Amino acid sequence: MPLIEVTLAEGRTPVQLRTLISALTHAAAEAADAPVDSRRVVIREVALRQWDAGVVTIAVKRGAPDPRAGT
Repeated sequence: MPLIEVTLAEGRTPVQLRTLISALTHAAAEAADAPVDSRRVVIREVALRQWDAGVVTIAVKRGAPDPRAGT
């Protein structure tokens, strides 16, 4: 039973997430010769303020106040 784990920055719509799950399911079925009903997909969404991209969080890169600015 393939288990596919994906971590994404938050912000996708439910439709986008379902589309991703479907695409991953079919890719695993094809590439790993795994029946569609045997695979599992887990998606974790991480808050933008908890995901670092370089030296600042994604939230700050997208315009949120930098909490370090007051120190």
